[in-house]
Amino acid sequence: MKQRTLLITLTGPDRPGVTSRLFGTLASFPVNVVDVEQVVIRGRLVLGVLVMYAGGPPTGTGGTLGAMWAAVERVAEDLGMEVELATGTDTKEKRRRGRLHVTVLGEPLEPAALAGIAGRISAAGANIDRIERLAHLPVTCIELEVSGADPALLRTALAAEAVLQQVDVAVQRSGLHRRTKRLIVMDVDSTLIRGEVIELLAAHAGCMDEVEKITSAAMRGELDFAASLRERVALLEGLPADVFEAVRQEVVLTPGARTLVRTLKRLDYRFAIVSGGFTQITDALVEELGIDYSAANTLEVVNGKLTGRVVGEIVDRPGKARALERFARQAGIPISQTVAIGDGANDLDMIGAAGLGIAFNAKPVLRDAADAAVNVPYLDTILYLLGISREEVEAADAEDGLAAPGPA
Repeated sequence: MKQRTLLITLTGPDRPGVTSRLFGTLASFPVNVVDVEQVVIRGRLVLGVLVMYAGGPPTGTGGTLGAMWAAVERVAEDLGMEVELATGTDTKEKRRRGRLHVTVLGEPLEPAALAGIAGRISAAGANIDRIERLAHLPVTCIELEVSGADPALLRTALAAEAVLQQVDVAVQRSGLHRRTKRLIVMDVDSTLIRGEVIELLAAHAGCMDEVEKITSAAMRGELDFAASLRERVALLEGLPADVFEAVRQEVVLTPGARTLVRTLKRLDYRFAIVSGGFTQITDALVEELGIDYSAANTLEVVNGKLTGRVVGEIVDRPGKARALERFARQAGIPISQTVAIGDGANDLDMIGAAGLGIAFNAKPVLRDAADAAVNVPYLDTILYLLGISREEVEAADAEDGLAAPGPA
């Protein structure tokens, strides 16, 4: 016998028992549940239920449909809700190809931005299947589930729209591919922390301006990193070793850094840092934040003073990618399950090698190469790209007896 469907949509004030009341009523009829979606926005509930039943006229008061229709309307009236019912037939429709998550970050997020994003998705021949808010503080984050789009083409189109609307947009494949990320590898200078450690050291050596110019050129990809590092380190010759303690006190974590590390560690992620900076500083960050793996350069110290040289192999652009691969092996995690986060040209190889590469307030050369770019100044917004909502973070902190997470 031909199978027919009925889509029931209840709308009204949210209250306990709405879902159980509706399904309790449907239990009296010979129907099967095909699909259910529910969302609550500012205390207002929208509940959609698609059921399937055998045969019967599409309209009228007789048979299964007529009785079920009347029963659902009585439930809606009792609950003080509006109900919409629509009949159809089972077409055995398959899920559309190319299911993607589109994450939109704005500070603020204006209607024009969502209109532009939705317009680009429509122009790509894709459909928005679901929209969910992941955060409202410190930025607004909306996630859209999209089907029927080519990932590369949609990413290109939405990147252009993001520039026009001054928002951040990330496009990722849906399903298990997104949920298997288990190792985060992050740059340190201007990513995990604000500023560059070598510039803090240079300030104590009185050569800040010169070092800053070389650093900026290296991060833009205009200079070879290893050569530029040796040139900058040479300017530090003669600094007393106790400068490290002073600089450690001057280091400021990027807003949201503690929340990011704490949340991911709570979810059993492995966390690593890889830096073109120096172990004399990064070792303290490892201890303070409970980081699992780290790699950085080491400044040579002889007789209590910096020699102006680096000890051992320099952690440069290819060195960061090698470190990511090494950390993945140590953690027993395939490269496809890694996330790399950085800000400069020195991070290009690492970003390219990871399963997901994220440019954080990055130079254009890295932004153009990354899978996703975040340009708001809060490191914990990375959580939203992994599908973790602000409400989940705050609830977990509350369970652990921590204060509501701020920007730290």
